[in-house]
Amino acid sequence: MAEYQLLEYRDKKDGKVSVLNQTHKMRMSVAYGLERFWGEHLRLDGNKASYWKETWTTLVEILSHAGIKLPNDEIISEKDTAAIKNMAEKLWKFDTQQRKVALAVLTQLCDCMVWWTQRYKLPTGEADE
Repeated sequence: MAEYQLLEYRDKKDGKVSVLNQTHKMRMSVAYGLERFWGEHLRLDGNKASYWKETWTTLVEILSHAGIKLPNDEIISEKDTAAIKNMAEKLWKFDTQQRKVALAVLTQLCDCMVWWTQRYKLPTGEADE
């Protein structure tokens, strides 16, 4: 699943920088928790935001197969403070055991994405790093 997502974003850039560079940032942000990971797509724009949001949606789908219903409210605008606050509260109140599983799966998902990124990145000179 992650490899197909990476292929979709392989040739997309924000400016001169490949969107795939976000993969390493995703992996690092896992340590800060589900709330931080989820909210990152609101802070970014363009292809980077889409990449983060799609990764979250993939996590939600993976966890659903295990019977874990990770909150995934659709936020129409990053200016909708009430909706963002509501989603954050859902994540903060998320069952502790399920949160641990979600973080473990997110860690593995991001590790896989980093691995696939190294294989799918364009050769040096075709994309700035």
